[in-house]
Amino acid sequence: MMNNPEDKRKTRRFNCLVPVDGRKDSPFSSTKTVDISRDGIGFVSNHSIPLHEKIAIELALRPDAEPVLVIGEVKWVRKISDCDRYRVGLTFSDIIDGSRDELDNSLNHRFAKHESV
Repeated sequence: MMNNPEDKRKTRRFNCLVPVDGRKDSPFSSTKTVDISRDGIGFVSNHSIPLHEKIAIELALRPDAEPVLVIGEVKWVRKISDCDRYRVGLTFSDIIDGSRDELDNSLNHRFAKHESV
């Protein structure tokens, strides 16, 4: 969990370094997640993404469970120094398919046990 004074998330953040499966030539085609919580996700992109942009995201966190479909809203974008990439923070504004409890359970199942090792 990051201890950053600018970190405004109220829930536990898990490191989650995985590529994003986005459409080719879209702003998400070369994106990787950095961290995730029950309330949002952080990622790094080659593109600056507009603030308040709404993005549909399918979170496949467990092989034995259906993915959770959420709508995310871009809350902040920062240029990463010394490179042409951007760090983006997105909050989950709506859960379309699934529930926040399912998201919590999947995050805890996938990540919490690895952090205690």
